[in-house]
Amino acid sequence: MSLKVEVWSDVVCPWCYIGKRRLEAALARFAHRGEVELVWRSFELDVSASPSAAEGGTYAQRLAAKYGCSVDEAQVMIDQMTATAASEGLDFRFDLARPGNTFDAHRLLHLALEYGHQDELKERLDRATFTEGSPVSDHRALRGLCAQVGLPEAEVDAVLTSNRYSDAVRADEAQAQAYGISGVPFFVIDGRYGISGAQPADAILQALDTAWSEHSPLTLVAQDGDAPSCDGDSCAV
Repeated sequence: MSLKVEVWSDVVCPWCYIGKRRLEAALARFAHRGEVELVWRSFELDVSASPSAAEGGTYAQRLAAKYGCSVDEAQVMIDQMTATAASEGLDFRFDLARPGNTFDAHRLLHLALEYGHQDELKERLDRATFTEGSPVSDHRALRGLCAQVGLPEAEVDAVLTSNRYSDAVRADEAQAQAYGISGVPFFVIDGRYGISGAQPADAILQALDTAWSEHSPLTLVAQDGDAPSCDGDSCAV
């Protein structure tokens, strides 16, 4: 028996990276960690983002434009996120971050899922964006990251030179819309329990425990073949 955990996330979302660390902390304490099937689902925060990471200015300028605030206000948000990330063991370098269009990165995450390397690639994409300043919209950068997690070069090239997994990305996004997801990260446990945002590890663990208890088959705690009972034909006397 397994418990499916699906996470809608984007690789240029700082709270998604923080949420990933908090999920990992919860899973490390979850008694049934070995029974969890973790799947990363696609969500593009900006479907119209330029393919070029060089366009769009600094991260603070992008944030200000997106949320209609001043660059100074955006910088305050960035400083707060940087401090929160540090508390989770993450070194955020927004001065290096070069976010761009993430559609191809999401397509490669679907490829990685088939090869059993999805979580590894998700980690590399997040770290590339927020710590290393690598442009995850750039095909050369994507090829290098995929090679690091062991994805076949020919398969990666086949994805990047075609529309492969485009439908899978759009299907994830359609499911997000059906669930009413408007922001990420968003965790869905066992197809029934939703967690919105980068909640603390304790909250995620509680949801995992609840889902497991309701997902688990009945455990027989007492069995005696001689104890009186009724079946479809008769009752013991």
